Amino acid sequence: MPVPDFQSIMLPFLKALSNGMEWRTRDVIEELGKQFMLTSEEREEMLPSGQAKLFNNRVGWAKTHLKNAGLVDNPTRGKVRLSEMGHQVLTMNLESIDMSFLRQFDGYRKFLGEMQTDEGTRPTAVLVNQESTMTPREQFETSFHVLRIALAEELQSKLIECSPPFFEQIVVKLLHAMGYGGRFGEGRVTNYSHDGGIDGVISEDKLGLDVVCIQAKRWQGTVSRPTIQSFVGSMDLIRAKKGVVITTSDFSREAIEFVDRIEGKRVVLINGKQLAQLMIEHDVGVSTTGVYQLKEVSNDFFEEEAS
Repeated sequence: MPVPDFQSIMLPFLKALSNGMEWRTRDVIEELGKQFMLTSEEREEMLPSGQAKLFNNRVGWAKTHLKNAGLVDNPTRGKVRLSEMGHQVLTMNLESIDMSFLRQFDGYRKFLGEMQTDEGTRPTAVLVNQESTMTPREQFETSFHVLRIALAEELQSKLIECSPPFFEQIVVKLLHAMGYGGRFGEGRVTNYSHDGGIDGVISEDKLGLDVVCIQAKRWQGTVSRPTIQSFVGSMDLIRAKKGVVITTSDFSREAIEFVDRIEGKRVVLINGKQLAQLMIEHDVGVSTTGVYQLKEVSNDFFEEEAS
């Protein structure tokens, strides 16, 4: 049979997780390949870009939609399991699940841009359906937007899977890419048990006249105010006035309010979503798989000189 579309994969994906166990994504892909009775040739079919397998890509998209609807979650690094809401959906004995069905869940409607986010903003709608009235240009740009969102989510998952030392190196590499590290890219990960929470030090200017302290938290839980306070206090050990705390998760409201009130020092907090966007923007941990140019008729070219 031909490779199924990602919406056709949604219900089988949930059913594959119905035993309540935590699954690796690649194991889910293997199981679904068997359920759909795909041949080896169909399993190896590639996207037009030649950069990824078509079936694996569609399974990944099905997972993204189900996760944003709250039907599956990631309990541990690199694993997926059925959520409580997913269990409830399976008891409905549905014949299929598609985007229209998922719209009943607030999280999914936020993902679509049909509801305000927790921050009170209404993002651009990120998905195109068959009934869309958008122009081809709008559909192209909207598709690019949803690909960017999915890439950021995948980056966050990869970062959570990293070892703490490797994550610290990624943070330093990102800051280098952003222009920090002085003329010769000076930046290092510290190895001192008495550093009070400083994971790295990097130069802010080309001459190395000022340094920025770094703390990298590869966490799934929220980073609290005491953690930030400890970091700010440890900056005195190297007489630093500037610091950045980067986490794969998020910061508590108290932690955010604390950095806004401290005097004599400047500390920037970067959460997981912001980290992923910065990595994409500065080409850290990502690669370009294709470049597409949108062109339009040049009206200036066809303007005839006035007689």
